[in-house]
Amino acid sequence: MDAEISTDDVHELVESDEDVRIVDIRPESQFDGGHIPGSENIPFHALPQRISELEEAERVVTVCPLGKSSVQAARLIDSYEGIPENTRVESMAGGLNDWEHDLESADGAESDAPF
Repeated sequence: MDAEISTDDVHELVESDEDVRIVDIRPESQFDGGHIPGSENIPFHALPQRISELEEAERVVTVCPLGKSSVQAARLIDSYEGIPENTRVESMAGGLNDWEHDLESADGAESDAPF
């Protein structure tokens, strides 16, 4: 894992259309209720089986409610042998609890309740 990244820096990445994969590791039902726009859901329990989906990523940011489990997820991703050494893997510090920007729900509507 390279580092933790602030919620504001993640928001800037989203707004700039930077080539980043934002991986929300919450259960699907929580993700559907509200998530960072453009993020994808890979629940933590499924990450070992689905980690290969991230092999082509240049940058990965993991997200969870409090910023604790996402650190473990980032370390797991970073340790996977299919992830190139130059891939930047970060965890969003503070998690969605500290996210002060709009979220979107599964139906595409804006939401303000991340979990």
